[in-house]
Amino acid sequence: MTDARPLHLTAAEPAPLPGLPAGPVLGLQDRLAGRLSDFTSLYEHADLLVRSPDLPATLATVLDSGAALLGARRGLITTTGRGTGRPVGLGLDRAGLGALETVPADHGPFAGLLSSPAQSGRLLIADLADDPSVGPRFREVAAQLGLGACYALTLATEQDGPLAAAAWFYDEPARPDERLQHLAQRYCEFAAPVLARQLAADRALRATRALRRSLLPDHLPVVPGVRLAARCRPAGLDHSCGSDWYDAIALPDGSLGLTVGSVSADGPGAGPGSAAGAAAAMGRVRAALRAYAVLEGEDPVSVLGDLELLLKTTEPARSATAVYACVRPDERRIALAGAGHCPPVLVGRHGAEFVETSLSAPLGMLSCWEAPGVELTAERGDVLVLYTEGVARRCGPTLHAGQAALRRAAADAPRDVRLDPDRLCGHLLATLAGEGPDEGATDDLVLLAVRFG
Repeated sequence: MTDARPLHLTAAEPAPLPGLPAGPVLGLQDRLAGRLSDFTSLYEHADLLVRSPDLPATLATVLDSGAALLGARRGLITTTGRGTGRPVGLGLDRAGLGALETVPADHGPFAGLLSSPAQSGRLLIADLADDPSVGPRFREVAAQLGLGACYALTLATEQDGPLAAAAWFYDEPARPDERLQHLAQRYCEFAAPVLARQLAADRALRATRALRRSLLPDHLPVVPGVRLAARCRPAGLDHSCGSDWYDAIALPDGSLGLTVGSVSADGPGAGPGSAAGAAAAMGRVRAALRAYAVLEGEDPVSVLGDLELLLKTTEPARSATAVYACVRPDERRIALAGAGHCPPVLVGRHGAEFVETSLSAPLGMLSCWEAPGVELTAERGDVLVLYTEGVARRCGPTLHAGQAALRRAAADAPRDVRLDPDRLCGHLLATLAGEGPDEGATDDLVLLAVRFG
């Protein structure tokens, strides 16, 4: 293997010092230039590492930089059980990565590095085809992928122990010289605490996502005479400025309570990154609304009035928008009220129209919230669609334009789609917001639909 340095520096040849042969001076100059080149290369790769925004980017950067320092072309990194738990590859397609995952842990490229790392925390297999320590499955996969040698290192800290192990592969049997090994080890020593922080942040992120999921219904009630469906596409936690909810409650008198709403972020001036606090507040507000719905669900104005009083008492730094509807399936009667929320859309055989709730402020904004309720009767086959502001804002330059676009999309939906509330919710999201999640979105997207049989 050629000793390819990542960065080459040149210097003018010094004049021999009096009484000192020229050879030692040139040798010293070469060593100093090499050390400076190595230091510069490590600095450049460390700078790339600290700029990595999240755990996947950190793992990819470790692989890229290690390959550049070692002169390797492919690599593999895996974290302990506290991390992602799945390996990340460099220069390996999905099939190659999958083949390496079939290698037993005790006989693969990370043998012993994570369970009981050696004192050096490294593993060098200079010839994967002939080394007797290589297990038969690893040798088979190496031949299949054209791997000739591998060099692996542990990433560990004193506080956390082993966090991950990274292996870099050569196409031919090879042994990186001591200088290259030293560079890679120094880099991994620097990378380990960076990785520890990213793993901790990733655990917190996943815990918050699990919290948000647990605060929404895991199923919708089955009520004779109606069919229910919902969609929720949360904004990325790094960008979210609030937290939305939906809920459907089968009430004791046989009616059905439906609600969607949104809780603001952590007070005035709060921006992206306040999603955890907003999600927790949303859970408290939604739980309170369920209780008020059971107690006085047939009166939407009273339900929202009690919710507003609770919000001002227990969440004085927040505001919320909400719409609550009480549905009597046997009569297809709907009574609803809204607080600063987008008007629902009623989809029927002749098109779609807004159910205009009276103009009112969000909950918690004024000294006293009040607004009249609205009552209507749906036809058999009609679908009532409740949605949060994020849906409207995603499909128009203004809130009103977005609401109009949603109404048109519901009216233009094919008849077989309008007959199925689940398909209608999916159709509206796909039409208005695209198929996949938008990582830069700041608003959750929530739809709740009920079809009258």
